[in-house]
Amino acid sequence: MLRTHLNRLFTPVIIFFAGVLSTSGIASAQSVADLFPSLPAMPQMAPMAPATVLLSDTQGNIRFNSSSPYDLDVLLHQPTKAAPTAGMGRLLLPPQASDATPVPAMVILPGGSGVMPGREGEMAQMLIRNGIAALVVDYYQPRGINDDTPYRIKLLGASEFDVMADAYAALRALNRHPAIDARRIGLIGYSRGGMVARMSMDERMRAKLAPRVPPFALHVDFYGPCFEELRTQKTTGAPLLSFRSGEDASNDLVACATAESRLRKAGSLVNAVVFAKAGHDWDSSEPRTVAERPYLRGCTVKFDANAIPSVRGHALIPANAKPDRETRIKLRAQSGKLLGDCVKIGYVSGRDDEVKSASQSVLMHFLTSQMGAGD
Repeated sequence: MLRTHLNRLFTPVIIFFAGVLSTSGIASAQSVADLFPSLPAMPQMAPMAPATVLLSDTQGNIRFNSSSPYDLDVLLHQPTKAAPTAGMGRLLLPPQASDATPVPAMVILPGGSGVMPGREGEMAQMLIRNGIAALVVDYYQPRGINDDTPYRIKLLGASEFDVMADAYAALRALNRHPAIDARRIGLIGYSRGGMVARMSMDERMRAKLAPRVPPFALHVDFYGPCFEELRTQKTTGAPLLSFRSGEDASNDLVACATAESRLRKAGSLVNAVVFAKAGHDWDSSEPRTVAERPYLRGCTVKFDANAIPSVRGHALIPANAKPDRETRIKLRAQSGKLLGDCVKIGYVSGRDDEVKSASQSVLMHFLTSQMGAGD
């Protein structure tokens, strides 16, 4: 494992059950119906739109065929029950990209708040300057969620497995782009997106969502929480680079080290970098503060052989639960009581320019060494 030491910087949220955590702090005082009076119709799935035809010069807003499984058991065992979804994102190409000289690419997954000023957009621009195409995925809008949607509803309306489906749908789409090298497409995610970037290393995910194209060449996890245990027995073999920080309570460093150890045993090289003094979202434009948002610490969400999650031996989804989206949203909203005192509120978050610069430097070294990007 790589541990980088740069003076003070290095030392040797809600996310998996995002909707559960977001409601658990107030569920005791209000019913689910009180909290979400329009829940049976929430969130409305956006109408399907045709996928974008990708030519050698296609960039800007694109659409691609995806799905919304919502939970892991649906993704793995009932994929035909997942609602068809028109995935979308913004694709940017470096000037030299063409069918004669295809370039590497990175799929970028935002965190639970969506695209943040100073983060996903600046990352895309940095990649382009280094000859790498960038596709910033919008996993909210296709599921009827917009910028005005409250944070808690956002997290209920698009699950981490919906984000997973969009990530692999984006991989399938970029495989058809003449100006992109299909064997040099990586995945990078922030916070919730970082957790998905790490989880997507599980070979079962690739086999279900993108079996006919080369897997992601590499994965990058920016401060994705580590409280889930997927029972990953085999990875795709692609390497992982993770970034975390010592003052970010939403990332349990011990749990993250354990999760990364499992991925090594399952077949992947894992490089981990920990910044001593940064908090969460250090690469955004938001000022440093204590973000009054919920996160999970002290519990592990474990999946059994049937992909049913549980906490402390209590199942969060009945084994015979209907696979439809409305049912799964309700189950997630109602199961917060099982998490008890594992739900915490408030963690340090906000911009740190020194850490941002250092992480970009380490990232570019990783991309260059693993897939020749930026050469």
